[in-house]
Amino acid sequence: MAAILRSVPADARDTTRVGAFMDWLGAERGVRVENWDDLYRWSVEDVEGFWAAIWDHFGVVTHRPYRQVLEARVMPGARWFTGALLNYTEHSLGTEVDLDAVAVVATSQTRADITMTFGQLRDEVRRVRAGLVDLGVGRGDRVAGYLPNAPEALVAFLATVSLGAIWAACAPEFGAHSVVDRFGQIGPKVLFVVGGYTYGSKTVDRRDEVAHIRENLPGVSTVVSVAYGEHVVTDDVVAWNDLGRGEAGAPGSMPDVEPVPFDHPLVVLFSSGTTGKPKAIVHGHGGILLETLKNHALHFDLGPGDTFSWFSTTAWMMWNSLVGGLLVRSSIVMIDGNPMYPDSGHQWRVAAETGATVMGMSPGVVMACRREGLDPATEFDLSAVRQFGAAGSPLPREGYEWISDRFGPGVLLNVGSGGTDVCTGIIQASPMTPVYAGEMSGPSLGFAAAAYDGDGNEVVGELGELVITLPVPSMPVKFWGDDDGSRYRSAYFDTYPGVWRHGDWIRFDPEGGAVITGRSDATLNRGGVRLGTAEFYRVVEELPGIADSLVVHLEGADGGMGRLVLFVVTDPGVEVDDALRRTVSTTLRTALSPRHIPDEIHPVAVVPYNRTGKKLEIPVKRILLGASPDSVAAPGSLAQPEALDAFVAWSVTGAIG
Repeated sequence: MAAILRSVPADARDTTRVGAFMDWLGAERGVRVENWDDLYRWSVEDVEGFWAAIWDHFGVVTHRPYRQVLEARVMPGARWFTGALLNYTEHSLGTEVDLDAVAVVATSQTRADITMTFGQLRDEVRRVRAGLVDLGVGRGDRVAGYLPNAPEALVAFLATVSLGAIWAACAPEFGAHSVVDRFGQIGPKVLFVVGGYTYGSKTVDRRDEVAHIRENLPGVSTVVSVAYGEHVVTDDVVAWNDLGRGEAGAPGSMPDVEPVPFDHPLVVLFSSGTTGKPKAIVHGHGGILLETLKNHALHFDLGPGDTFSWFSTTAWMMWNSLVGGLLVRSSIVMIDGNPMYPDSGHQWRVAAETGATVMGMSPGVVMACRREGLDPATEFDLSAVRQFGAAGSPLPREGYEWISDRFGPGVLLNVGSGGTDVCTGIIQASPMTPVYAGEMSGPSLGFAAAAYDGDGNEVVGELGELVITLPVPSMPVKFWGDDDGSRYRSAYFDTYPGVWRHGDWIRFDPEGGAVITGRSDATLNRGGVRLGTAEFYRVVEELPGIADSLVVHLEGADGGMGRLVLFVVTDPGVEVDDALRRTVSTTLRTALSPRHIPDEIHPVAVVPYNRTGKKLEIPVKRILLGASPDSVAAPGSLAQPEALDAFVAWSVTGAIG
């Protein structure tokens, strides 16, 4: 069992929102839970009771009561809270809100900072909603945003879904082809755009991309131009400030909302596209509402008076999580631009300036700050921070220890893993779970998560496929355009019928804690010894002179050991010579196993990542085996478009494969 970095505080039951929920369960439901293990066990043993309790505890507003919490506990096919009518926007802006409280703090490298109260946010949503009505947008229509992480994106989203229309977004750093690949699947009626932005010190003009997108989305009847930076789209557009100009609602009054069924589409999120054309994943109003209320209050411990800061672009599910902070009446911090500009202290500085109580960032940024010797808790006033989150890719043990050493036991380190598919964390911590060195704390409430072997048997203490054995409200409603559900079933249920296979390789410790070691389809398997790639990187990237790495296993045609190929990015002045190769091989033999010594080690200038910080082992492997780049990664899915070039060159010259 891993060492405990932080034990559960003695007063956690009395000082946290999850503790208050446990007390409420006893008083209102007669459900007696003494600790986190009791609560988690009840949440998956009495699925209907748990989610009904979430509904009542957080006061979900419904325009028609539900008939049944859960119709059929089968996957796929489960239907939640049938008969209920509700609306996500109403819960973001509606009940028990202090209109003078700060809702949004937006900081950008493109323009001056912006602060909006809940009253001001209501006014803007009400105005833009009226403008969308004037443009003919109604229930079921799609509205898309080619927008940065700025208040206009939040306003357009809330205005859209208040009408029962469906929102989708791409960040403006996406190229036109990538945007059309995504938006072209859903046929938006209205498109919000910016003409450019500033990334660090660089000004980026996107007007040509906007023109190409418009040409290839014939269903778009109106383009709304948001002035953002020096480049503005002006041809045949409606200006943002002209939308709903005549709207006459009283200042601070609540926008009208269209009550919709629990599973009515709220938003379309797109998969990364690194294994083919992006999947258009449809999430519903009720599922995202309930999961966010549960997650943000009971895991993040967010509520009125708190400030939630987590860097994200509009294309990542963490954006939906960020704006979900409004549901529990916390302020949210919207950060746009280069997260490492002007230096690696940028996100820490923003957290200090905004008084963030919960902040999060990618593991890659955490490890970069560690390598640079940054001491954020000393250099910035982060005294308000109660919880620090990391998600997007596995965080090495050294990252856990670095955060713990810097912040001490007063700050909860919540390392989570989930994704676009469920729009939340499947594995994560809470104020009432211990934090283990190098391990996530365990399954999220309501998620019956387990590890399965190839035969569908649950395994503990060894690596297996991450699965979910019972339905959860935030599972997708469907994939857009997948009328018969075949793509949806194939994506999650083709391996274990009736059980959700998430695609991650995980180990649950019998005494607590869990480790995700990478994607299950990228797992290294040599002669029956299986190892997740995250553990491989943890060893290699701690070696002096190695800044980054990527490993792929090219299986032998005869079922033999195949070839294990390691690519490394070295620090300036460090060469991949025989001495470095010996060091890498010796260290891997000692730390892992002799079967994981690479057959080849090659230098590369850059390791390919997708836009959420995951290394792209499978696309690289397919390229080395002869596939074309376009067939393994959709254009625009890479954080650096040129990152695959070296691997294409390897495959063409025959140096590998």
